[in-house]
Amino acid sequence: MKCNLGLKKCPKDSLGTLKCFPKVRRPFGIVIFGASGDLTKRKLVPALHRLFEAEIFPDEFFLLGSARTQMSEENFRERFEVQPEFSKRCHYTRVDYSDLTSFKTLKRKVMELKKKTNAESVIYYLAVPPDLYIPILENISKVGLNHEWARIVVEKPFGKDMDSATKLEETLQRTFKEHQIFRIDHYLGKETVQNILVFRFANFIFEEVWNNKFIDHVQITIAEDIGVEHRAGYFENTGLLRDIFQNHMLQILALVAMEPPASFDGESFRNERVKLFKSIRPFPLEKLEEWIVRGQYGRGTVNGKFVPAYREESGVAKDSTVETFVAMKLFIDNWRWSGVPFYLRAGKRLPKKVTEVAVIFKKIPHSIFPEVPSEEIEPNAIVFTIQPDESIALEFQVKRPCPGMYSQLLSMNFKYEDFFGVKLPEAYERLLLDVILGDPTLFMRKDDLEVSWKLLDPVLKTWENNPERFSPHIYPAGTWGPKAADELIERDGRKWRKP
Repeated sequence: MKCNLGLKKCPKDSLGTLKCFPKVRRPFGIVIFGASGDLTKRKLVPALHRLFEAEIFPDEFFLLGSARTQMSEENFRERFEVQPEFSKRCHYTRVDYSDLTSFKTLKRKVMELKKKTNAESVIYYLAVPPDLYIPILENISKVGLNHEWARIVVEKPFGKDMDSATKLEETLQRTFKEHQIFRIDHYLGKETVQNILVFRFANFIFEEVWNNKFIDHVQITIAEDIGVEHRAGYFENTGLLRDIFQNHMLQILALVAMEPPASFDGESFRNERVKLFKSIRPFPLEKLEEWIVRGQYGRGTVNGKFVPAYREESGVAKDSTVETFVAMKLFIDNWRWSGVPFYLRAGKRLPKKVTEVAVIFKKIPHSIFPEVPSEEIEPNAIVFTIQPDESIALEFQVKRPCPGMYSQLLSMNFKYEDFFGVKLPEAYERLLLDVILGDPTLFMRKDDLEVSWKLLDPVLKTWENNPERFSPHIYPAGTWGPKAADELIERDGRKWRKP
């Protein structure tokens, strides 16, 4: 997607960079399954409304909500704080996801709105629990709503393991063509995630040192200070490895480590991403404890407030062994990254909410300054803060203003808000617009999922088949995870950063 106005003309009003986005020229429609749910209310409709406010949409479009909840069209519209002009384009029809007759009624409504608005494309968004994906896809197909003008958006998780992912993919491929399928990971819609690519491939001085000759290791942290909240039912059946690593974590890893694509288009970009995934060394299952650590939060204090243990959360089994924290070490076996460890960690009930990528360079081989031994000189680092304070920092040594040649680590920090002075678009705003425009670049392809599950499925099966051996380490809420996670990196003579 190209900027519609160019940086110098980018408006700095309340809509931020949205007005820079390309306009949708042709009428369209979007059908949201799960329209009475949390994702629709908090993310999808607000994102669509923001795009409408930025005058990106044409006059003719429709939004049709569908769910099992019985409500009137007026009640549906009242759920959202939107402009009247947007609200009047919102419609609702009740759907029983397992009932074919219900989908025939839905088809009549879709075709009626499509004709009324002259919509050239209709998007079906599955904002429902994963166990409903296949029934909905099959019923869409049975009633003939999977026309060439249709597109389907599927939210993570994309299966629970290799078998369920394969079954979902078979259903998707049977009901839609690949160019109609958009597998969404909202992390790829974040400006700061995408900026990793620009930083690497538009700055020659950095790309030249982006390899094992100069880089010692890479750390990626995805931390949340909240617990499972209202998602206990989902989380008990998923766990953190599936919830974060199979999608968000691996996607960020790919942007940091992939080779440059020939161009930033859907196929070239995704081809290189898949090549990177195929280069990740499989985990040695017989020594899995040395490579991956599982954790689960216990009681503790977060942001000055006492919080219960995971097993004390409503909806969680009292003897649950589901992990809420994972730390791992992996290697990428190619010429660029051979020998460079990547340390990845993610967890809930950690001290703060932060997503960070830290590229740590090698230490100097020898200090010429008698006052400072080489082992005391901290290495250079490039740190991408993806959320909440979107920034890029370059850490390097400077001389302290004192007698003698003493050095101190300084951070030169670029913050989006300070420099551009605009509100960054929400990930769903960017990704929903890409779906409407038919741009698949930032979405996952079938082979993305196959390779990622091939890496992680053996880990999950090893955990499940050896519950006592891999019982999660309990860590106090409000800390950076279990002691075993520290030992994982400290065995290599390194330490986790404190974001």
